[in-house]
Amino acid sequence: MFKKCVMCMLVLSLVLSSVLVSGCEKKWQSGALIGAGAGAAIGQVAGGNTEATLIGTGVGALAGGLIGGAMDSSDAKKADEAKKAPAASAASDQNTVTVWLTNPNGSQTPVRLTRNADGSYTGPKGERYQTMPTEEQLKPVYGI
Repeated sequence: MFKKCVMCMLVLSLVLSSVLVSGCEKKWQSGALIGAGAGAAIGQVAGGNTEATLIGTGVGALAGGLIGGAMDSSDAKKADEAKKAPAASAASDQNTVTVWLTNPNGSQTPVRLTRNADGSYTGPKGERYQTMPTEEQLKPVYGI
């Protein structure tokens, strides 16, 4: 009978936790709720009394909240990086020109040039051109 009661409490606490978690905005909140439910169940199974259940609830809530908080921090950092990356990429793309060199066999090789502030261009090997280079100027540098 006792084992049946413990299993019922475990299932009930997990169901209740999942229902409550659905309303949480932050992962630390969800983590604290799940941790509290799991901690309560483990405390009850381990100690079999109210004191053990309460200790398990507190420890579980704390651990779950800390883990969820770390996940929130990681998500915020990724979101911050994602916001910055497209802006940097767009600025870089505006200053980049790709010239396609035709090889003797008919295939093409891309050469990415960076437009500098003074209007000159820099090639991938670091060479500089005062104006936009022609295909004939680039072929000897890239061995085509």
